[in-house]
Amino acid sequence: MMEHIFKKGFNPEKPVFLLLHGTGGNEQSLLSLAPMIDAEASVLSVRGNVSEQGMPRFFRRLSEGVFDEEDLVFRTKELNDFLDEASVKYEFNRDNIVAIGYSNGANIAASLLYHYSDALNGAILHHPMVPLRGMELPDLTGKHVFIAAGTNDPISPIVEAEELQASLEAANASVAVHWENHGHQLTGSEVEAARQWYQQKY
Repeated sequence: MMEHIFKKGFNPEKPVFLLLHGTGGNEQSLLSLAPMIDAEASVLSVRGNVSEQGMPRFFRRLSEGVFDEEDLVFRTKELNDFLDEASVKYEFNRDNIVAIGYSNGANIAASLLYHYSDALNGAILHHPMVPLRGMELPDLTGKHVFIAAGTNDPISPIVEAEELQASLEAANASVAVHWENHGHQLTGSEVEAARQWYQQKY
């Protein structure tokens, strides 16, 4: 199992939010975000199993912006298997998980979409990068993805969000991109944009 927090929501028909923190965060980091999007949804907040100089992450990297692809593939499967186990343990609908990820957490959420057609029902990706290049994605018909990106983001450049959008759309996902004139920080306005998108889709 992975270190996590599960909070049962008020409405079992609503999606389960899979909260995935950024580098150095933990399973507490994004808890305040979930009710801003949907106060009735259940929450499964997970801590990454990799430590980089004491900072939790979801997969290893070789340097800033350079992912350890072998570890990324392994950790993506590990997280997908954990979702299988958690859905049984907590008795929620495995087919109705919407990931909310920031930075490193957004990257592992994107990797779930890249590797498994049924891992997620949708995803809200704050400042993601392209997880892997040169791979064929599964059919993502019916999946909804929201990307929030910064025009001045030094860690996730504009081209990353654009390429991620293109690859997901090529796999038949429905993708919306929200641009902020900021850097890599998670802003209130992009959370509000995510909420409005979510209300339309779910």
